[in-house]
Amino acid sequence: MAHIRNTFPHIPSPTTWTTRAPRPGEENGQSGKKYRFVSQEEFSNNIETGGFIEWAEYGGNRYGTPLAEVMNPLSRGETVLQELEIQGVEQLRQRIPKEQLAVIFIDAGSWDELRRRILARGPMDEEELEKRRVRYEHEQTFAATADFIIKNPFGKVEDAKREIEKTIRALSARPVSV
Repeated sequence: MAHIRNTFPHIPSPTTWTTRAPRPGEENGQSGKKYRFVSQEEFSNNIETGGFIEWAEYGGNRYGTPLAEVMNPLSRGETVLQELEIQGVEQLRQRIPKEQLAVIFIDAGSWDELRRRILARGPMDEEELEKRRVRYEHEQTFAATADFIIKNPFGKVEDAKREIEKTIRALSARPVSV
């Protein structure tokens, strides 16, 4: 997503609120993906007041997209980019008209290929790998519902980046009804 934000700095990309702890070097709003690190209580309060357009729980942490950071640009006819889990996309589909929403699914290839990529980044216990496999299988069934599928096989990341750029340019150029 950092590549996309750098390529399209004029397209709004909401800050993701999260209850996870910052990783080394991360601060609010200063990482490749814009995060706001908050307590469980602050996150829950934002859910209760309708402050998120979508939110999801993953790996024991919660992630959410502020409603205003999506709806304000959309009301001005702007395109908004956000990286989401499937839970979040399903919530968006209930709140944003189909003609204003496009889902791009990034397909990393087979489970065996993805497993090799995960393990190449560092060690991971079998329990966590199994959780990721189950998530992968669920995501693969979701792919059929996406508007666009971008193939991202191992060693072809530059090709995938170009295809994402091409897709976003086409989406940004289309007329938007608000």
